[in-house]
Amino acid sequence: MGEGEAKAEHAAKADHKHAPSASSTPESYSKDGERRRRGRDAYRAFCAAIFSILVLLGIIALILWLVYRPHKPRLTVVGAAIYDLNFTAPALISTSVQFSVLARNPNRRVSIHYDKLSMYVTYKDQIITPPLQLPPLRLGHKSTVVIAPVLGGAGVPVSPEVANGLKSDEAYGLVSMRVVVTGRLRWKAGAIMTGRYGFYATCGVWMRFNRSSNGQVPLLAPSTCKVDV
Repeated sequence: MGEGEAKAEHAAKADHKHAPSASSTPESYSKDGERRRRGRDAYRAFCAAIFSILVLLGIIALILWLVYRPHKPRLTVVGAAIYDLNFTAPALISTSVQFSVLARNPNRRVSIHYDKLSMYVTYKDQIITPPLQLPPLRLGHKSTVVIAPVLGGAGVPVSPEVANGLKSDEAYGLVSMRVVVTGRLRWKAGAIMTGRYGFYATCGVWMRFNRSSNGQVPLLAPSTCKVDV
């Protein structure tokens, strides 16, 4: 074999080595591109479906909230009675009082469930009756109930400010106390019940009171309570 023939054979081998394979043909590139496009389209469709579902769920939740949105309960003190309010020592007080608290559920479609309720009375921001635990309570749609436990105890420690203030108010014939109701509540709409929320209500009460008072005492006005949930 001559030198020219050897070079020609070497060039042919080189051309054969660098020739495009069947997998690299324009037809193969077209199929790969089509698969990639289909994958991107499927991913976009999946994302669009998820987005649409989330938007739909949000709209449904908004509609349900607008229809069933729960309102806070409303409490009002409508009556009061003082059976005992005496000092047994300079810093101890004996109390027996009763406040009638009207609890109302203003919701048309939502019931209110109370638990861990307690009630006590304060004077000048100091507790003068030990907290009394109340039984669980359920208020149906647009319903009301009166809570009227007798509160009090013997030998409740108080500050000199409380002792002097009550004596002064008794002599004046007018006293202001605060009824406090605390606990937890849940709202229920149909089969759906919310989690528990802390409940705190304060009711400032002005009433006439003097040494001869024993039993029902007149309120200067019904006391609407401030309710925090």
